[in-house]
Amino acid sequence: MKVRVRSGDTIWYYSQLFYIPIQLIIDSNPSVDPDRLKIGTEIELPGFRKVDYTVKKGDSFWSLAQNRNIGVDALLLLNEGVEVNKLEIGSTLSLPSRIVFPLVSGKQAYNSQRFEEDLQGLKEIYPFIKIRSIGESVLGKDLLEIRIGTGKKKVHLNASFHANEWITSSALMTFINDYLLSLTNLSPIRGIHTLPIYGEVSVSFVPMVNPDGVDLVLNGPPSDKRKECIAINRGSTDFTGWKANIRGVDLNNQFPAKWEVEKERKEEKVPAPRDFPGYKPLSEPETIAMATLARQENFDRLLALHTQGKEFYWGYEGLEPPEAAKLAADFSRVSGYESVRYIDSYAGYKDWFIKEFRKSGFTLELGKGINPLPLSQFNEIYQDVLGIFLVSIYRWYE
Repeated sequence: MKVRVRSGDTIWYYSQLFYIPIQLIIDSNPSVDPDRLKIGTEIELPGFRKVDYTVKKGDSFWSLAQNRNIGVDALLLLNEGVEVNKLEIGSTLSLPSRIVFPLVSGKQAYNSQRFEEDLQGLKEIYPFIKIRSIGESVLGKDLLEIRIGTGKKKVHLNASFHANEWITSSALMTFINDYLLSLTNLSPIRGIHTLPIYGEVSVSFVPMVNPDGVDLVLNGPPSDKRKECIAINRGSTDFTGWKANIRGVDLNNQFPAKWEVEKERKEEKVPAPRDFPGYKPLSEPETIAMATLARQENFDRLLALHTQGKEFYWGYEGLEPPEAAKLAADFSRVSGYESVRYIDSYAGYKDWFIKEFRKSGFTLELGKGINPLPLSQFNEIYQDVLGIFLVSIYRWYE
């Protein structure tokens, strides 16, 4: 929601008037000097949108403000030029509407278009989030990263490395939305106050690592790739079992952490719907982008969301730090998921992350059943892993 600076207005005053944390307003307006507001400058206020209201008989600025539990000056700020004592019946006013419900509806088929629409909607309401492309998919779709927070500690979460595990994207986007609601409304999540986390931790999200594959599973192949995809899929037009990217490379078998071991023991030696690790590590634009992101940012922790099994994997060759065991214990406690320290599977993003940086990395296997998991599991999945998400960003050990 945009407002125009008047004489005497300050960021602190807007914070008090609308009950918004001042840092969120400052971060929503990066090009504005918060200590030197210029009259006429437009300021973004996060967590609100303007709504039109038709004046009725008996309405006044005071009654409208009182009925909505807002200050009269909030209405004056949004309705410059309106005569306070001469409201005309049938005229239109702008009223501030606080966003208290999620914009993201996670319980639906979640393709790349839905993801990008949700992301655009969140950016409009929460302009303090930072969004950038970290690369492109095979078909040229932007691989989008969302950044929330300003702290020195860095946590990264990603989803949909595997195409038919797209429900992980909707779970992660639901958490992002809940986190933003918590920040702007100062409402705890499971008793955790999130505003201190915002100032201490920068959280990086890549909710859809494999958009081409997700769209293939949910929408079928694009017309210009139809023959190629069907050929890779062994002649079948049923793509529900497809895990790979659009050209048949399993993105979570692409990283240089015993990649040669995986290459030798995988049955798939050519592009396939799943399990083909490529002809060399980091051959795909999606995996190159994710490796580059980790190298640039030097994250303290990493969580990669997959399905299924109601378990999580951690550790690689004993290179994980001591805090990883503490995190694993807390993850298991808050979710009921089984903690598995070492598993005979390599070349994944979490394996490479631990090998490369000696930091805590986890692969979460959400839900249980046959992929793609049914949407009927969504609420249970989200409630199970919400505690893990929270622990990953707020629990730090001495």
